[in-house]
Amino acid sequence: MSIRRPSRRRICAALLAAACLPAAPLHALAQTVEVRIRDYAFDPARITIRAGTTVKWINLEKRVSHSVLFTGVGGFESERMFPEESWQRRFDAPGEYRYTCGPHPEMTGVVVVTP
Repeated sequence: MSIRRPSRRRICAALLAAACLPAAPLHALAQTVEVRIRDYAFDPARITIRAGTTVKWINLEKRVSHSVLFTGVGGFESERMFPEESWQRRFDAPGEYRYTCGPHPEMTGVVVVTP
């Protein structure tokens, strides 16, 4: 019994066809967006993401702890993040999520989630 190998022409045609397929949409891939905390501010303070994206807040301060406090309905506060620590949350539902820093309410941010 002999095994028939595909010709180079068929291999090239298959590769070309695969290359022409549209790439998977970014929102279909697991994605993480970072928000840096430095100089008593969230950077960037406003982000727009697709549903299913994770946002990771990273404390880049030298001596201060921060948290992420969601102020809307069903809001909650993250644990405190000390220098070089981080906290993350996945956003599955479209909407606008406003937040502040628990101990520093003058620090504000918003996550806008699109479908």
